[in-house]
Amino acid sequence: MADIEKPTGLDWVKLREDMGEVIDRESGFDKFIRKSKENPLVPIGTLFTVGALTYGLASFVKGDSQRQQKFMRLRVAGQMFTVVAAVGGILYSMPPGKRSWKDLIEKGDPKAQLAAQQNAK
Repeated sequence: MADIEKPTGLDWVKLREDMGEVIDRESGFDKFIRKSKENPLVPIGTLFTVGALTYGLASFVKGDSQRQQKFMRLRVAGQMFTVVAAVGGILYSMPPGKRSWKDLIEKGDPKAQLAAQQNAK
């Protein structure tokens, strides 16, 4: 135990230097582009939602309550589309043998896992 050096506050800098190009760094913008290519419906739904929200707020400021209500309903529809697109993208990216809702729900809920194990016995 006496032979082990105590870590200093800047050991992570030395670690990065030692690793060199082993770590492939991806910028935030590169990650956004990659994720958008993997599931293009999510950014489309997000832009639709932001657009509906913007026009709805502009209508609210102008005092046009009917148009404001219409755009707020469109915003909710856009949010629903975005959530469904995200869940659909997750399910699509899963291996074909594990694309069932039952597997997805049971893996996320420890109680459901326990119940499934007890039912299997």
